[in-house]
Amino acid sequence: MAEQDVEFSVQAEPRDAAGWAELARRSEDAGMRALLVADHPGAGASPFVALAAAAAVTSTLRLGSYVVNAGIREPVHIAADVATLDVVSGGRAEVGLGAGHTPAEWEMIGRSRPTAPGRVRHLLTAASAVRRLLDGQPVPATEVGALSDLRLDEPRPVQHHVPLLLGGTSATMLRWAGGNADAVGLTGLGATRADGHRHEVVWSPEQVDRHVAWVREGAEQAGRPVPTLEALVQVLAITEERQDVIAGIAADLETPVGRFEDVPYVLVGTQDQILEQLETTRKRWGINRFVVRACAFDTATDLLAALGR
Repeated sequence: MAEQDVEFSVQAEPRDAAGWAELARRSEDAGMRALLVADHPGAGASPFVALAAAAAVTSTLRLGSYVVNAGIREPVHIAADVATLDVVSGGRAEVGLGAGHTPAEWEMIGRSRPTAPGRVRHLLTAASAVRRLLDGQPVPATEVGALSDLRLDEPRPVQHHVPLLLGGTSATMLRWAGGNADAVGLTGLGATRADGHRHEVVWSPEQVDRHVAWVREGAEQAGRPVPTLEALVQVLAITEERQDVIAGIAADLETPVGRFEDVPYVLVGTQDQILEQLETTRKRWGINRFVVRACAFDTATDLLAALGR
């Protein structure tokens, strides 16, 4: 993979019109790569409505879902939303898809959440369908269990190729993404906890090695370059007390410090220490894109400034 500059995106959602517009403008002005919105029906904003509003007050900022629950949304609806966002943004849309993990999101539409393998199988079917619909290709009804073939005649995206990201930790999904997606979102998130929303964490350098290896296997089997690798930063803090902060996180997680202090999901330390970790992450895993939460916006912009972005 060719060496690339480190890039940051921010994941957030609107709380009010003025604040959302301001965040979108600040993200663009600060050099953020993209503004991203999660998809948790009943517990969060509608991603494509929010992103369309952000498109109206920006001109270069990329706009994407991070990530749509492909288990409860039909591929033709996802593709239509993405294409519409691409039109109103002048060609800045991206689509991130995931298998979904929150049981309530299925239960509210009268369905039980499938098993993890079942969710992954459905995700790959949906991702393939969304990819082809955005590319202007029909999808046979038999592939998606529809009564007729899927088509997206209108609206057509402005971009010739709308970037597709898949996020998750499944070996099957990561290999498929390596062979088919434009980007892969590495989250370090494991099994869903008893509250039905939060996750266990899978934070260790060896686990990142494994996840990246699966992506690379998929790319090699498909005879294509490795997709862009992107990490969701769960903790970002500039501090002189790196070891104390990391020890506190370890205690909260009941996990040995050595299991996660160098993973890309945790960026803690002085500015120089974090910049060094970003470079090590790029060299070891080829990860050059990072997503931060809105609460870490100012810290991320300081890092971008230090990187000369």
